[in-house]
Amino acid sequence: MDEKKWLADEFEANRGHLRAAAYRMLGSRSEAEDAVQEAWLRLSRTDTTDVGNLGGWLTTVVARICLDMLRARKTRREEPLEMPVHGAIADPASDPEREAAFAESVGVALLVVLQTLAPAERVAFVLHDMFDLPFDEIAPIIGRSSAATRQLASRARRRVQGTDETPDVDFDRKRTIAEAFLAASRNGDLEALIAVLAPDVVFRPDATAAGFGKVGETRGALDVAELFKGRARAAEAALVDGEVGYIVRVEGALRVVVALTIADGKILAIDAFADPDHLAHVDYSVFPD
Repeated sequence: MDEKKWLADEFEANRGHLRAAAYRMLGSRSEAEDAVQEAWLRLSRTDTTDVGNLGGWLTTVVARICLDMLRARKTRREEPLEMPVHGAIADPASDPEREAAFAESVGVALLVVLQTLAPAERVAFVLHDMFDLPFDEIAPIIGRSSAATRQLASRARRRVQGTDETPDVDFDRKRTIAEAFLAASRNGDLEALIAVLAPDVVFRPDATAAGFGKVGETRGALDVAELFKGRARAAEAALVDGEVGYIVRVEGALRVVVALTIADGKILAIDAFADPDHLAHVDYSVFPD
């Protein structure tokens, strides 16, 4: 069979699934169609010789496209104007009876709640809770660690289920830990840094951030503490895409954002991003003094 025709047939076989995933992430039928069409264009320009699971590859591509669209929408403070309807949610690639039951639970109310989530939260929740994608596979899509991805999905789940009744207490605790980390870093206090870091903490910079500091992924409380000792002088504690973290600005321009994964009073992961394309879509707000 001609390779181009085979790809077209495979894409059509996955189209229903991709449309359903995109619709749940975007809440807009027209934007979902745009995302799926963009995925087809990318597929047609890509050498898929080494792609073992084309359906999984396409789902990842669509998710990344949707994440970019959500971030761009967030930057413009926009949401789709169309009101979703149950009939638009159906995934023709799924079992009809299962989909009919699912359509009852994924209606206007849920999509309205999803629109209140940060882009990374929304993608993590949809891919994991609705499409059973493992956190290890979702993490690279949203640029977070697996632990951070799990937390994002968990928080989104609580908000969707209406059980997120203790966010202020949790948030205040995380903010306190983040600010303690920054203070210890600025003061060069190694013991204070180790005190707020989990023993197996991991620091993961993107390629641009790694170039700034000339250091790559680092693991372990002592090594990470040594890395941050005496640094972070220009950093500001902030809410970054719904997560407690910090930012670095130079002459008013955003240069680095850092998301902290915090649980049980310890920092589990530190993810640093400095890629300009990523920064252009980050939603952040600096905490007041």
